[in-house]
Amino acid sequence: MGRPGLIGMAARTAVVAGTATAVSGSVQRHQAEKQQSQYEQQQYEAQQQQAQMDAAAQQAVAQQQAAMGAGAQQAAAAPASVDIVAELQKLGALKEQGILSDDEFAAAKAKLLG
Repeated sequence: MGRPGLIGMAARTAVVAGTATAVSGSVQRHQAEKQQSQYEQQQYEAQQQQAQMDAAAQQAVAQQQAAMGAGAQQAAAAPASVDIVAELQKLGALKEQGILSDDEFAAAKAKLLG
């Protein structure tokens, strides 16, 4: 039993190199699978967040529409309790006294008239 020959050393080197390549390939494959899994998890979470935002937006629109519907009912009832002519006369008097500017008078008038 002496030193191994050239062929024996080449065979051992080939085995070691083959094992290293196989291990390296396995590690790379595992890392790629892990990265893919993380990417898919991030995409899933982004989709869930988007779905939550969409649901919240739909709920906000529904609430706004319900509020507008109630506001329209109140607006329909408001003219009966508010004398628009009297209110316009009051605004005109405030404008003549200098309490309201032209712009404020116009805004208040527009608000009254709808």
